[in-house]
Amino acid sequence: MTEVMLGIETSCDETSAAVLVGERDRPELAGLVILSQDVHRVFGGVVPELASRAHLRALDTVVVRALEEAGLPLSAVESIAVTAGPGLVGALLVGVCYAKALAAAGGRQLVGVHHLEGHIFAPALEDPDLRPPFVALVVSGGHTVLLDVPEWGRYRMLGQTRDDAAGEAFDKVAALLSLGFPGGPQIERLAREGRDRYDFPRPMLNDGFDFSFSGLKTAVLHAVRRSGLPRAEDTADLAASFQAAVIDVLVHKTLAAVNFTGYRTVVAGGGVACSAALRDALASALKGHGRLAVARPRLNADNAAMIARAGWFRLSRGETSDLFLEADPMLPWPGLIAPESRAEPVR
Repeated sequence: MTEVMLGIETSCDETSAAVLVGERDRPELAGLVILSQDVHRVFGGVVPELASRAHLRALDTVVVRALEEAGLPLSAVESIAVTAGPGLVGALLVGVCYAKALAAAGGRQLVGVHHLEGHIFAPALEDPDLRPPFVALVVSGGHTVLLDVPEWGRYRMLGQTRDDAAGEAFDKVAALLSLGFPGGPQIERLAREGRDRYDFPRPMLNDGFDFSFSGLKTAVLHAVRRSGLPRAEDTADLAASFQAAVIDVLVHKTLAAVNFTGYRTVVAGGGVACSAALRDALASALKGHGRLAVARPRLNADNAAMIARAGWFRLSRGETSDLFLEADPMLPWPGLIAPESRAEPVR
């Protein structure tokens, strides 16, 4: 029996809607619209109030366009998946309230989705045969997380950032180098022209699975102050050196998690996973150890398709939300299981 689900994502500064269509165990993406909010470039970062207002103005139009792309009327939608958290509370509220209204008006099933779980499901949109167990690396503007995923919907936390997320560090370093916002694409572009000649630290490289990028960011700040950036090539070298340091840490800890768990697959997701440099480094490091599953950049950035895919899974298990669903900027992981007593991670 063919089913139709509408996905809605408004956790930060992308307004997105998607339509999934298919059988219960193999949904296909029929429509996806992502509207990015360029206004935040002026401020060098996301302004929460502006993000919320932009979602209010755009969401209905984005939903209509996604349905048109899928060639389906709203009446065909049987269920709705919406990001319930984590994220900016005002932005989340726009999507959650809209989804609840559509669900109530049409008698549709409603599923609140954890944003980061969506990132883990993103590769399954293009690789329907992807199955756990695997190690998941989620790297975005607000989160850097390593997970042991023994099965869909169950997650064991291996490590997470103790301060700045990797994406946040990219944005702040890009601001230091006057490259604009968002920082990741700008630094990656400039890094291709530079050399890794600055001896930046690799924080917590051999200290378990947690991450820390604040010290690295400070090291870049000191290097900028010392150099004064008199030449364009210095800026390119700083970008290349910073990017290399972040990627070294992410790859090293991911490979250690593979050795620790014994799994043969790594799933990478989140906005930072759009980086070709990170994807190439992970794929190279995993040769002989396992394979990398990563979605194309459009599905790695915040989008409603990944939210719908995670919601599709939750609905297949009979999990639904009621009309009291709330937006929770600190929403805890669903299905989080306690760490097992294991040996120390491979260093």
